[in-house]
This record gives sequence, C-alpha cells and structure tokens, in this order.
Amino acid sequence: MASPAQLFQRARRFPLGDRIFSRLVTMQAPYFATIRPRFLRLEPGHCEVAMRNRRAVHNHIGTVNAIAMCALCEVAAGTMMESSLPRGMRWIPRGMTVRYLKKADTDLVVTVTLPRSPAEGESADIEVPARVRNTRGETVMEADIAMYVSPRHHESTATA
Repeated sequence: MASPAQLFQRARRFPLGDRIFSRLVTMQAPYFATIRPRFLRLEPGHCEVAMRNRRAVHNHIGTVNAIAMCALCEVAAGTMMESSLPRGMRWIPRGMTVRYLKKADTDLVVTVTLPRSPAEGESADIEVPARVRNTRGETVMEADIAMYVSPRHHESTATA
C-alpha cells in the first residue's frame, strides 16, 4: 500500500488534488475536519499544513484557538510519521508540550520535521518539533510532540 506522502504526490498532479487529499485525511481521522487542514507539502521526514483563520476556530478574543493550533500540529506530525516509518513500524503520540508565543490572528502554516528516522525494529520515543507561523512569517506557537515508535505486532498463526 502507498504511503500518505506517495498518495499526496499522486493527488497533486490533478486540479484540487491537494484539497482532495486533505479531505481524505480528515475522513480517516474525523476530528481534524474541524480545522479544515490543507496539506501543502508532505514527504518522508517533512510536512507543511495550512489552516485558515475563520470564525469556527476562534476563541473568545477573536484569534485562532490554542487547541485548534494543537490539532494542526498533530495532524501534520501524524501524517508525516505515517509517511516516514518503515512498513513494519507504528507510532502513537504520547504527549505534546506547547508554547504560545503570539496571538494567532491570520491564516497559519505548521511545519514539522522528523529529527531522525528510527531503525527497523527499534522502540523509541522521538520528539517531533512543530512550528506554527502566521502570514507575516512570525512563529505564533511551538510544539514538541512526543511520538512513541515501535514494531507492529503481528498475529501469530498456530498450527495444530
């Protein structure tokens, strides 16, 4: 089966392909549809995802809600991890440390980069940095996402 990065590259060949790919991701993980992410770049080890500044993601002061930005970071990091790991590996987020640096009052883009690729069969915690920037290029939020990676468990078949 193709990785998300491979599917994204194929989809981009068509008009609105990046938007269709983004919608397919939110169909797989419906919660992320609340922020309407739009994948801009996806390859093993790197991902960029945009989110529009719209009322549905605002907080009480009219800026993008902090948890909406966390969701943006998580959808980018998770899709990047799925595209980066060998087939025999799996991942799960264990936690996220965030720092809110400025009010988020414009459209946003998050960039996530895998600091290192785990070896096949390795079990490890990998801290994935995410940086959310506004349209002025200012960092409005930083997040470090703890991803636990490990080998996939395979069902053993017993013979009688």
